[in-house]
Amino acid sequence: MKRSGNQFLHKHSLSLAALGVVAFLITLYCRSNPNTRLGSFFGNAIADWTGVLMTVVLTKHLYEKGSGESKQPKGKVRSAVLEILREHSLTLFLVITGVAWILAFRAMDPGSRWGQVVGNIVSEWTQILGLVLMTKRLMEVGSKEGKR
Repeated sequence: MKRSGNQFLHKHSLSLAALGVVAFLITLYCRSNPNTRLGSFFGNAIADWTGVLMTVVLTKHLYEKGSGESKQPKGKVRSAVLEILREHSLTLFLVITGVAWILAFRAMDPGSRWGQVVGNIVSEWTQILGLVLMTKRLMEVGSKEGKR
């Protein structure tokens, strides 16, 4: 029988690995010169891997009814308002946090070290939200989402 600590690591290994990559990239970026190709790469990779981490974690816990990128809610909630919030929790989370990223970016110098990273995160959030919304109506033959 596995110990509960091992079960936790096993059940969340993808999320933890992605978190580790983000933390590692932040460390490398902080120690690098952002004006070099390598430093610029680390900054861009932070945004990309933050998007990967969010996609893994959010699609595990939040929903978007009709999206192939999200698991679908089971059962119903008694309140119609709570049901709508639950059915669209993934989109709502991305919109609310996306607005927060945009506000943070507006307050920064876009050419500064972290301004570039936050700008890339805004772009990443837009891509994730767009993908979630597009998979509600569009499909690609041969993909998992296209087999509905």
